[in-house]
Amino acid sequence: QLQLVESGGGLVQPGGSLRLSCVVSGFILDYYAIGWFRQAPGKEREGVACISSSDSTTYYPDSVKGRFTISRDNAKNTVYLQMNRLKPEDTGVYYCVKGNGYYCSPGIHDYDYWGRGTQVTVSS
Repeated sequence: QLQLVESGGGLVQPGGSLRLSCVVSGFILDYYAIGWFRQAPGKEREGVACISSSDSTTYYPDSVKGRFTISRDNAKNTVYLQMNRLKPEDTGVYYCVKGNGYYCSPGIHDYDYWGRGTQVTVSS
């Protein structure tokens, strides 16, 4: 059974850090791009990071570039999202998503399996 299970969310003050983890099962992590999306209340889901399977090329939108880092450990079937210098606007539910191929894509429809999400709240 294919699964993606996120962990590591929580409440953090502005300027703080969190590391999210995504443990995958039911497929070979080496063969697929993996992304992180987030959804804030009342807003659409947006991609915040992606890492390709071929050469681990990474992609970030301008809103998180320089603050977020995605990485993967294929041996542990785990993908990480290190989030630094967090802002209140980073608040939302963060989802780990499996791409349908090797390469990253900005399109939400290019990801075929989603985890249940983990809540990140940035507030003082």
